[in-house]
Amino acid sequence: MYQPPHFREDDLATQHALIRAHPLALLITAGASGLTANPVPCHLDAGASEKGTLRLHLARANPQWSGIRDGAPVLAVFQGANSYVTPSWYQTKQETGKVVPTWNYAIVQVRGTARVIEDADWLLAQVEAITRQHESDRPEPWTVSDAPPDFVRAQLKGIVGIEIEIADIDGKWKVSQNRSAGDREGVAAGLDELKTGDGMAELVRRYGAMRIS
Repeated sequence: MYQPPHFREDDLATQHALIRAHPLALLITAGASGLTANPVPCHLDAGASEKGTLRLHLARANPQWSGIRDGAPVLAVFQGANSYVTPSWYQTKQETGKVVPTWNYAIVQVRGTARVIEDADWLLAQVEAITRQHESDRPEPWTVSDAPPDFVRAQLKGIVGIEIEIADIDGKWKVSQNRSAGDREGVAAGLDELKTGDGMAELVRRYGAMRIS
């Protein structure tokens, strides 16, 4: 990933926070048939290894898992908040007109070696963990144990587990840090008006303040 220094985000806790907030990864592998990419929800265990470990599962009918059975390298991409940025928001537009559109985004890329797991107990624990992650804030959380045990066992036979110990993790927060204070505030105000609720305006202001300090 192209990484200008002012867009780098190397703080592991911040990278992990984006993964937890946006856990649907694009899992990318390269095999005999070429590149394969599938969107897969992931559960992050931050304490399982130095940089964290991702646990996920694929449908047994999905051929991607067989291509990584032998420990192939994989890339998982987690996309956070993102937004088109119009030049109309820049103070510089009024001053010189020398502006162009761009795109703001926060993204984390994870690389590691994947291993395939077919153990039923591991699969059950993985499904329970990712379910808790997304159900815990609901008024009446659904749990795996709410489903009949025979049904759960049958469902587990239809999936395979993937575990990725994170070897390298890169974060890129391209949120207008390269613009002037006036341009950044114009971008944040413009995003506020869109009312997308994705947090990009807050990121522009927060990272702009970090740049100043």
